[in-house]
Amino acid sequence: MNTSEWIGRTVAGWLPSGKREGGHATATTDSKLEARKVKAVVGKEAPARSSRERLNATLRHKEEALSPRVLRRTLTELQAIVDPSVSEVEGGKRACGVAQWYTKATPEQRQDCWLLMSEQFAPDASKVKAAREQYEAAVGTPDEGVAEIRMRKALVSPRTRLLQRFAVFPEGMRFLVDLRQELIPALKSNKRLLALEAELENLFTTWFDVAFLELRRISWDSPASLVEKLIKYEAVHDIKSWGDVKNRLDSDRRCYGFFHPRLPDEPLIFVEVAFMNEIGANISPLLDETAEAVDLSKATTAIFYSISNTQQGLKGVSFGDSLIKRVVETLRADFPKLKTFATLSPIPGFRTWLGKNAGRMLEATPEKMQAQLGRAVGFEPPTAGHLLSALEQVSHLPERSVLRQWLLGCAAHYLGKELSEERPVDPVARFHLGNGARIEQINWAADLSTKGVKQSFGLMVNYLYDLRKIDRHRQGMAQGKVPVSDSVERLYF
Repeated sequence: MNTSEWIGRTVAGWLPSGKREGGHATATTDSKLEARKVKAVVGKEAPARSSRERLNATLRHKEEALSPRVLRRTLTELQAIVDPSVSEVEGGKRACGVAQWYTKATPEQRQDCWLLMSEQFAPDASKVKAAREQYEAAVGTPDEGVAEIRMRKALVSPRTRLLQRFAVFPEGMRFLVDLRQELIPALKSNKRLLALEAELENLFTTWFDVAFLELRRISWDSPASLVEKLIKYEAVHDIKSWGDVKNRLDSDRRCYGFFHPRLPDEPLIFVEVAFMNEIGANISPLLDETAEAVDLSKATTAIFYSISNTQQGLKGVSFGDSLIKRVVETLRADFPKLKTFATLSPIPGFRTWLGKNAGRMLEATPEKMQAQLGRAVGFEPPTAGHLLSALEQVSHLPERSVLRQWLLGCAAHYLGKELSEERPVDPVARFHLGNGARIEQINWAADLSTKGVKQSFGLMVNYLYDLRKIDRHRQGMAQGKVPVSDSVERLYF
């Protein structure tokens, strides 16, 4: 039996169970009495104990998954992983053993493990305080650099080394990414876990830096397991059949993904590209399996119509902007006639936002248009409720309808003027505008699927990547100035 198997079996033996061998109950009269004592005076449950309190206790509260005894033993195993006397390889084997236990643990038992990793592997507070005081005293002196190095070392937590050891064994990176994906939803109810989550994000930002990622084309000839992952992770336009995915990976299309060497068969993010002779204004032709193939030798426009992140555990790690830049470089090299690079993007937050802000937008509408809206819905003066009800039949509105004009104006305002901390509130707009694109065109009835109507009344938007102006647009966005085309600006009220 190797080390990792021994650790896995040992830790697995500590999992609490209702009965021990021989059928003897583990609950005792004393434990029942202590369970009653955890009630607060007014009959409410006592607040959750910290890992330090639980490690120093004798009995487990009924809402706690691991008993104090098991918690102490688990902590010992975690500490053994970062034992400075063992090599990285041995530390990785020990981490693998704990990971084997973790995969079989219940969600509650996993949370206890997170709690230990978060609270018991923090930086030494006394060393941090001493290093900070020395640095503050050394600022402006020749010793400032040495003091800064000392402070940096003091701030490095044992938690960092612990997580690094988990990354040593072959499946370790997958384990950590999945751990963070499961951890993130628990942060709202347990702030004690914030340090562990922040440590993971910080490490992932380094480990998944674009310098370590490989751009690969995904085609119909790629392994079936990889194509299946595209179907699984597609987040913008659901893939409905094998014919659908074949159309998106056909010879006149391109799909590219970023891959990490420790997750070689798992795209971290991928983008789907169609080729046209103009900026696409409707998603249906791009998803039409019966459409004729495009002559790539004559195409002048590349349309990015779907960008999907695949790993929730890598939330906050940004590589989408680098993906687009790398894909543009690749496409320009392969197809010199391409001059225009744009997206055909959803507006996922628009309908929800308008439902809450229709009254405010109506007040901002010019009086003449307000009167026209009233006549269109049969109520003068109209209310926000009247307009929202009329928009339920959005797909039947004629081209010159004032309701249509009003909705497009609201969408332009939402994308170009509705900001939070000088950033667009719409997540897709925030992504593309932050990468240096501009809002080029808002398209009516561009996605009349159930999802498209639910998200944005069927509207879609083109973000244009003008390679000569990307830096200028990014500088403007940093100052809260959203770049828009003349046609979008004319939609503002």
